[in-house]
Amino acid sequence: MSSPDLFEPISLRLPSSILSEIETIAAASERTRSWVIVRALKRYLATEGAEILAATEGRGALAAGEGHDLDDVIGEIERIIRSGKAA
Repeated sequence: MSSPDLFEPISLRLPSSILSEIETIAAASERTRSWVIVRALKRYLATEGAEILAATEGRGALAAGEGHDLDDVIGEIERIIRSGKAA
């Protein structure tokens, strides 16, 4: 059985307009402000945040010498096409 996520308190400053929207959504969905904020952050982490993490990981791999030169990759693709082995 997996253990539930542990929650850590944080302080967060929000523009009044955003907090108002969060409170309206929380009331309409009968949820807490924290629930709405966590859900919004999870959506961000699954989309834009995931892209940022992937780019960071890619930069790390390149810095570690794990990448390939684009010109070499294009040259290899062109050789495969010319040899007829692309099918």
